[in-house]
Amino acid sequence: AGHPLYHYIINTLLNCPLVSEIAIDTDSPIILEDAVRNFPQVKLIKRPQHLRADTIPMNDVLLYDVAQINADYYIQTHSTNPLLRPRTITRAIEKFLEELPKYDSLFSVTRLQTRLWDAEARPLNHDPKILLRTQDLPPIFEENSNVYIFSREVLETYRNRIGRHPLMFEINRIEAWDIDEELDFRFAESLFLQRSKAMGETTT
Repeated sequence: AGHPLYHYIINTLLNCPLVSEIAIDTDSPIILEDAVRNFPQVKLIKRPQHLRADTIPMNDVLLYDVAQINADYYIQTHSTNPLLRPRTITRAIEKFLEELPKYDSLFSVTRLQTRLWDAEARPLNHDPKILLRTQDLPPIFEENSNVYIFSREVLETYRNRIGRHPLMFEINRIEAWDIDEELDFRFAESLFLQRSKAMGETTT
């Protein structure tokens, strides 16, 4: 829609009043240069060489990142979540803080009510002998990679952004659209343009 993909999530975070500091972790010279020009208020973390391989777990990257910034709690999201709204992130933070100390972390999910099977053709969430309508199936939830909230203590203790007692935070499927492939990009851009047109927003 006329701008670098990562601009959308940065602008979303800049409009979240409960987010006090924003950092970009990247090893892209193009993004580092562009961010200095367009987002001078954002901290840049240049990912070190030993954390750049595709096989490196994201939790190892996060352990490096939290060592660069002191905070009570960290929220992680991705440049591949362009439809995520500021008010949704704000609601997630508020919900997490309200539920402390019952939960030690939060991750966002998408509700699934569809018939699922494993690789051995075994039903996961339904009884094939009882053909319920899909909307009447017990819901299961997909981790959608949009929002994670955690403390440094949780991350260091479990070496995971999801702690021992996490809170699931539901986001609707359209807003939670995550880009992994070219087709995802095309869908996300189409959804974004439709939403912008409906709200009378400009995209260029």
